[in-house]
Amino acid sequence: MRITWLLDLPPGRELDDSSGLLADALVVRGHEARIITVERPVPYFGGKRADWIEVDDWRMSDLDAADVVIATSPRTARAAGERAITGLDAGIVPDEIYRERTPREHDPLRVLLAGASQDDNARLDDGYGAITHARWFHQKIDLVRMAPWAPSREEPLDSVEEYHVGLNAEETVRLLHSCDVVVAPGRPGFLSRGAMAAGIPLLAGARTAVELGERLIEVLSDDELRERLRAEGREKAEAFRAERVAEDFEKSLVR
Repeated sequence: MRITWLLDLPPGRELDDSSGLLADALVVRGHEARIITVERPVPYFGGKRADWIEVDDWRMSDLDAADVVIATSPRTARAAGERAITGLDAGIVPDEIYRERTPREHDPLRVLLAGASQDDNARLDDGYGAITHARWFHQKIDLVRMAPWAPSREEPLDSVEEYHVGLNAEETVRLLHSCDVVVAPGRPGFLSRGAMAAGIPLLAGARTAVELGERLIEVLSDDELRERLRAEGREKAEAFRAERVAEDFEKSLVR
């Protein structure tokens, strides 16, 4: 089967490697894969087995030879027309992120808060609020920030120990593996899946900064809770393996 992606990642998802990883896994399973993009993203782990094609405009995409066309944004869906498969979030985590063992924790614990301050969906205000709440109750934290772009003027940078901007895939993995807890106040995504695969306690889904801060205090102060969250995360993350996602995707095409 010949499968084509029109890859157009929205801001804040530049490091989501799912399309390339799924393409590679499907090539291994005997399919042909092409990834068409207007601008190729930062170096990925995935996409090495696929054919990459750069175009000046999505409407210039040659889709006649494709059996399946996957659109990754509204504008690519318009370019593909009725043939497009939309709403696909493969949710794959590269193998490089998975760890069976967790190294010794840092003192104080390194807490990662990722996302662009210019992206309201990241809910960084709640993340910073949770950190402030935990520190108010005497929790020692080294706050590590990761973002695709430079911080806005509104970010409270005096509360941050490290700030990393524009990391590629390999640099992101190294940074993630150097942290002990991940705070993800926004919608679940690549980093949330990566944290679970790496065996890092993940805090997500809280409605308010205070609620998130209370959960953070519990995790920071309870060694057994952190270990339980690591184990639960690793178990859930097995569903994000490229081979498993590719198999499920293949089955969905033949129904």
